[in-house]
Amino acid sequence: MAPQAKDKKRRAPAVRVIFRYGLIIIGASLLLTTCIYASQRFEQFLIRDPRFLLPGPADYGLESPNLEVHGVKYASRAQILRIFDPDLGRSVFLFPLNARRKALLNVRWVRDASIVRIWPNRIQVRIEERRPAAFVKLRAESMERWALIDEEGVILDPPPKAAFHLPLLAGVSSDESPAQRGIRVRRAERLIAELGTLGDKISEADVTDLDDLKVTEKLDGRAVTLMLGERNFASRLHNFLDHYPDIHRRIPQVTTFDLRLDDRITGVAAAN
Repeated sequence: MAPQAKDKKRRAPAVRVIFRYGLIIIGASLLLTTCIYASQRFEQFLIRDPRFLLPGPADYGLESPNLEVHGVKYASRAQILRIFDPDLGRSVFLFPLNARRKALLNVRWVRDASIVRIWPNRIQVRIEERRPAAFVKLRAESMERWALIDEEGVILDPPPKAAFHLPLLAGVSSDESPAQRGIRVRRAERLIAELGTLGDKISEADVTDLDDLKVTEKLDGRAVTLMLGERNFASRLHNFLDHYPDIHRRIPQVTTFDLRLDDRITGVAAAN
């Protein structure tokens, strides 16, 4: 066989392979182009079709019937609803879940929040509010104000027309970080939990010194300060209450007592 014929015979399979792969590449390109086009068309459908729009309120001052907000008791409902104003009249497909959740976490009293997109055109929001643990009295320059505080050390403004039966917590400063304040709050909570019913008359817990907790009890119409130390709170208070009638009879002028030693009660004279 001539050399040219042999070369032509060897080139023929190679040409067929190249042709076959070319067809595959062209077909894959066409399929990819079709998928991209269909995806874009579907995305535009989700964005523009009125069935997916989050409706606004029917009238001024009303709420959107398709924006459900649950769990709000003390947080500002108006402030929460304003976060979603940019989403009214837009497709829920464009709804920025993460951004809206982060905005909700910046609202006072909101501890956590979850948002669910419900097709075709509803948004459901669930709020977990903070649980106040105590009252605190905060000083700002020459003024004092009352506030609430939760176990994470977050300071909360008391909501209007809401009643809380909580102790006053002394030793907490607005200059401290929330983490530092939270340690003090949880220390006081453990103290009150250990005291149980013995602590029913406690009006104030002082956590200035975390290793020397103090409480103020109302006994016989007067405030008595008790230094409880760092442990055995219930047994020390129980021992004091058992002996208080006799103590009051012998030293009625003393209103501060050191209970940090389990086997004795020491009256602390008032500083001149």
